[in-house]
Amino acid sequence: MDTPFALHTTGLSKHFGEVKAVDDLTLEARRGEIFGMVGPDGAGKTTTMRMLCAVMLPTSGSAEVAGVDVVAEPAEVKRRTGYLSQQFSQYPDLTVWENIALAADLYGVPRAQWHERADELLRASRMREFRARLAQNLSGGMKQKLALTCALIHSPEVLFLDEPTTGVDPVSRREFWAILYRLPAEGVTVVVSTPYMDEAERCTRLAFLREGRVLDCATPQELKAKVQGEVLSLDVAPLRPARDLLRQEPTVRQVALFGDRLHAVVGSAARDLPALRSALQHAGIEVRTVDLAAPTLEDVFIDLTQAEPRL
Repeated sequence: MDTPFALHTTGLSKHFGEVKAVDDLTLEARRGEIFGMVGPDGAGKTTTMRMLCAVMLPTSGSAEVAGVDVVAEPAEVKRRTGYLSQQFSQYPDLTVWENIALAADLYGVPRAQWHERADELLRASRMREFRARLAQNLSGGMKQKLALTCALIHSPEVLFLDEPTTGVDPVSRREFWAILYRLPAEGVTVVVSTPYMDEAERCTRLAFLREGRVLDCATPQELKAKVQGEVLSLDVAPLRPARDLLRQEPTVRQVALFGDRLHAVVGSAARDLPALRSALQHAGIEVRTVDLAAPTLEDVFIDLTQAEPRL
């Protein structure tokens, strides 16, 4: 049956004994979008992806990927999807080209077809000149580009990427995302988990996860618009005593470190800032500058996690 959704889950759960790694998860990703999953370690992102890729059975609930039930037809789900795990999973003692050939063979891609596809992907990732290099001799960024090529060699409908750029240098991260941006135009839906909020900003829609549950799911712009109040960006010293003091102030809804500054969310900057400035200075904390700031996805996540009681 034709469906606008590349993936759809209802009440999807995975339990390991008493631990609920994924708990009653309901998600929808539309075809042709870059759908992001954001959350701390233990949020259930990897477990969710493994169930959606039909490599792990759910405890309960249902999931369809590319219109196929992951439990009823796991082989068909694997044929229609690509998966790039957190750890480099290609063979280190094979060359770039040999790893691609092996992946194509495993997916049953005809030789003439995968040769053309591989050349296209290597050109896009600037890897053509390294096709004879052993995988073990590639840099971290190049290894991820090879893994992405292997995951795309059979032209999947849905591509799952589990924190694909963790530990990768900024230049390689940018080049990696440049490749991802082109995929929706080719009909590929990208589902990516990331710990980087700048990458999360690039997604069409985002699901914030914690303890296996969805806290919220919307576009980055919609999520930031939900932050209640105004965000103050404070340049103060010392930082941590200032943060601890602001956490005790009743007018401060949330406060967190952002590099060498603090972000504090208040109901009204004009109303609340004078008293906060006075409290900081009375405690011997230097207040250098205070600016109004647009909410960031970090602010959104802190807001969501503080509003949601822990189980």
